[in-house]
Amino acid sequence: MSFPLLTRSLRGPQLSKTIRQSLTTTVRYQSTNTNTSKPATSTSTSTTSTAPKPTTTPSSSGSSPKVTPTLKDLLDTPPSPSNPTEDRIDWTRSFHGLSATPFPKECADILLAPTDPEEVEIKPDGILYLPEIKYRRILNKAFGPGGWGLVPRSESIVTPKMVTREYALVCNGRLVSVARGEQDYFSPDGIPTATEGCRSNALVRCCKDLGIASELWDPRWIRKFKAQYTREVFVEHVVNKRKTKIWVRKDDTVGYPWKETKF
Repeated sequence: MSFPLLTRSLRGPQLSKTIRQSLTTTVRYQSTNTNTSKPATSTSTSTTSTAPKPTTTPSSSGSSPKVTPTLKDLLDTPPSPSNPTEDRIDWTRSFHGLSATPFPKECADILLAPTDPEEVEIKPDGILYLPEIKYRRILNKAFGPGGWGLVPRSESIVTPKMVTREYALVCNGRLVSVARGEQDYFSPDGIPTATEGCRSNALVRCCKDLGIASELWDPRWIRKFKAQYTREVFVEHVVNKRKTKIWVRKDDTVGYPWKETKF
């Protein structure tokens, strides 16, 4: 850039004003060239959704890492008929037959029969229960093998410590009850077993609506049963020598890893 020739008329304030105007023009020119030299960029961005990947756990032995199953890995979404009709009921959503009519008296007598104390078990913490296989025997006796079934109504939800899933109990083509089962597990290898335990837990909860073994939820019956058939004993763990108190049936002995002792 060349400045104008200095003459008498440009001396003093007029000279400073002329120089400032020239510098301003130069800055504007350089700014314009800088903006035009930059390539144009698009402000729009595109996102691509990816499916969640299973969690990998590194192996301490240096072998290939173990893959922890996730909800997406189970792929157990309940199938639904494409065109639900009266003959093709979508049991994953339908409540067909619920409370439509009572079951025949011969079925009701089997379902509501008093619980045999000889079949009731007790957990070390004092909780009474009936083994789930005995619920199946009662259902088979009341409706016949094939006359009842459990239908999954949701996907299996797998948390780091538990598996849970919702099931529906269907008897003679009618919905009887809906309950959510749950089962704890301690390692990813135990998830298949936990899913089966979750199913059995849902069956026991559904059978409450049919009145099967209803005494197990009656506090007075529980207290009488414990006083007559069970006892509390002090035991010692044979490995770590820890002492505690547990419940057992009077006709049962303390089993491994516990041994009866005095506190």
